[in-house]
Amino acid sequence: MMRPLLLLASLVLLAGCVRVHVHGDPAAYRSAMSDSDLRVASYNASLYADTAGGLVARLAAGDADARKVAAVLQRVRPDVVLLNEFDFDPDGRAADLFQREYLEIAQPGGGAALHYPYRYFAPVNTGVASGLDLDGDGQVGGEGRAYGNDAWGYGLHPGQYGMLLLSRHPIDSAGARTFQHLRWSTLPGARRPLWPDGRPFHADAVWSQLRLSSKSHWDVPVRTPLGIVHMLASHPTPPVFDGPEDRNGRRNADEIRLWAEYLSPVEKPWLCDDAGRCDGLAADARFVILGDLNNDPADGDGLHEAVTALLEHPRVLRHPTPSSAGARAAANAAPATHAGRRGNPAHGTGDFGGRVGVLRLDYALPSIGMRLAGSGVYWPAPGEPGAEIVDGSDHRLVWVDLAP
Repeated sequence: MMRPLLLLASLVLLAGCVRVHVHGDPAAYRSAMSDSDLRVASYNASLYADTAGGLVARLAAGDADARKVAAVLQRVRPDVVLLNEFDFDPDGRAADLFQREYLEIAQPGGGAALHYPYRYFAPVNTGVASGLDLDGDGQVGGEGRAYGNDAWGYGLHPGQYGMLLLSRHPIDSAGARTFQHLRWSTLPGARRPLWPDGRPFHADAVWSQLRLSSKSHWDVPVRTPLGIVHMLASHPTPPVFDGPEDRNGRRNADEIRLWAEYLSPVEKPWLCDDAGRCDGLAADARFVILGDLNNDPADGDGLHEAVTALLEHPRVLRHPTPSSAGARAAANAAPATHAGRRGNPAHGTGDFGGRVGVLRLDYALPSIGMRLAGSGVYWPAPGEPGAEIVDGSDHRLVWVDLAP
């Protein structure tokens, strides 16, 4: 009788290990989570429109991609999720529609209806006119792309590509901090865009006014079963669509570096939020860094040392990198695009086609002080259940399960 008992004990121990390291369909062990566990996710949902009010109209009319995004959320069922590229409207009409007409209705390929009683959204810099010539073309504003290039963050109307945080647990909105207006030049060692000969790309009068965040940086405390967990949300600009001055690449790197500064214990009188409070995050605070950071640690465009420094920050929990079978399959389907890559394609969080291919751009990075109970990227391989809903966005949802 001893051998069956030993075998049973071994299987139990193995099951515990697998739960920590598995990187597949999260539904397989969502039901195994205890009431004290927390699932947190980041998802660039691509729910935006090129005109003000366009997302509201898109959702009101019924949108196939929004249904797929909702289906993914219904399958993964995160307790807290940051949606990037969800257009901001001050009245929250788009958020209301997405909740009522999509999440609360069981979607094809998804799961049961999903309700988030708490949400957080705030203004962002995208599409907000600066009144300055930010792209160096000699003109201020204009129409279409010219307008977007001179906005504080690229966008065709105020609020395009905004952010939305949804939660099953209470949000401390009064304690939330935003850094929409923080000026880039106040960041110590800011990577000021320069021409190849060393001349500043922006005149001093423009540089002194530039905002660091292309959308915003948020610190949103959530009252979870693990206690207060700060959701650190952002969506840095893509490090492309510029010239030899590399203004977007440098801005992307410094937007990412802001979180490293925010977590460091040294007093920072320059780090002031939009309400005028000047300091970083308390040394004993728990957090999860969330967002499409538009930077892969090894491949693609961008200054990779910025995101690598964040991954290796002493307050960020070291854990196995979330991965998926779908990312590996997408990379294998385009061998020429991925030849010579240094990173593991299974870690990708989106397939961006053409010469770009699969990259890891989206992150959910928990702090020390919590235990990782599971993680993954929702990206089934072609032919697997759920594969038909992942193309609602060109990004994939990444999630972590946290325990005390």
